[in-house]
Amino acid sequence: MATPQEMEASMVANLKEKTGKTLPQWLKITKGFKLEKQGQITKQLKSEYGVTHGFANLIAYRTLNKASDEPAGDDLVSAQYAGKKEGLRPIYDALIKALNALGKDVEIAPKKAYVSLRRSKQFALIQPSTATRVDVGINLKGAKPTARLEASGSFNAMVSHRVRLTSAKDVNAELKGWLKKAYQSA
Repeated sequence: MATPQEMEASMVANLKEKTGKTLPQWLKITKGFKLEKQGQITKQLKSEYGVTHGFANLIAYRTLNKASDEPAGDDLVSAQYAGKKEGLRPIYDALIKALNALGKDVEIAPKKAYVSLRRSKQFALIQPSTATRVDVGINLKGAKPTARLEASGSFNAMVSHRVRLTSAKDVNAELKGWLKKAYQSA
C-alpha cells in the first residue's frame, strides 16, 4: 500500500494530465486569490476552474503549506545523495545524461526521496534505495520481467518494473533501451 507521501506525489505527478496545469502553475493562480483558508481556496478552484475536490484540496493545501525552507530541485537531489549515499551520485549523473539524450521534453522533477521522470506523464523514477544501490522504476506496461528488469512489486506503485543499479556501468544500452521505450510511451 502506498504511503500518504507517495499518494500525494502521484497526485502531483498527474495534475497536468487531470487538470491541464502543473502544481507550480496552479500555485501561481491560487496565490493570486489572496485567500487564507484551505476551504476557501478549494471552493474557488472547484467553482471557477472545475477542478475536482481531491486535486483542489491538494492545491489549496500546498498553497498554504509550502514551507519556505523546503528544499527544491538540486537541493533535493543533493540531499538524496548525501552521507552514506554520496557514492551513488555517479550512477544518478549517468542516468540523467542518458535521459537528457532522449529528448528536450524530458522533465526531471526531484522529490524528497526520488526523482520523477516525466514527459506527458511519468515514465520512470530514480531512487537511491540503499547506501549501495540506486533503483530505477520504469513504466513498461505489458513487458515481461527478466532477471534484470524485475516486476516492481512492493517497490513503488507508480511504476511497473524496477532495475537495480550498483555502478554507473549499469547504465548500459539495455537499460537505456527500456528507458527509451518508456519515454516514447509517455
